[in-house]
Amino acid sequence: MNDENRLKGTTTVGLTCKDGVVFATETRATMGNLIAHKVADKIFKIDDHIGTTIAGAVSDAQSLMKYIRAEVALFRLRNGKRINVEAAATLTSNILHSSRGYPFYVQTLLGGVDDKGPALYSLDPTGGVIKDLMISTGSGSPVAYGVLEDRYSEDLYVEEGVDVAIRAIKSAMERDAYSGNSILVATITEEEGFKKLSEEEVNRKIKEL
Repeated sequence: MNDENRLKGTTTVGLTCKDGVVFATETRATMGNLIAHKVADKIFKIDDHIGTTIAGAVSDAQSLMKYIRAEVALFRLRNGKRINVEAAATLTSNILHSSRGYPFYVQTLLGGVDDKGPALYSLDPTGGVIKDLMISTGSGSPVAYGVLEDRYSEDLYVEEGVDVAIRAIKSAMERDAYSGNSILVATITEEEGFKKLSEEEVNRKIKEL
């Protein structure tokens, strides 16, 4: 499996809404033109108020998530308070940049809610970090962006953002061979923290669209 194939096979979406952040991904993991796994989890809880998505090599993603979780937990322990989203993105950027000689082959979305409100960042394998309101990564992202550009608005609430994110992932799955099988969705709000929607909830929303 070469690096190009490892980086191609997925679609992830992140949205900032008025009351929180929405993440959505599909669950297909590919090795070239082989569907290696149909139930790959690409959304990770970092803390009660922060989550991530990954596109890229599974082993690199799992290792990176362990590092981020540990550092965020240490911050809370040392300082007696939660880390803000921007600082978590900077921390992740530093980890990626320090490993650029042997990079993590992942593109990461990191977002959450803190005292400043919802925030979302995109990070590349060498530590480049960009803040944006809505982001898609992976091989299906051109299709997903078509939906997002048409339907996303800064005035959306999380419940509405979930519908937009599902539409974007569903469209990508229909056109991108490396994306498919099923859809995962997670939300982060101040009231409920990090929450993954159940398979039944996602399927119900898909039928309603």
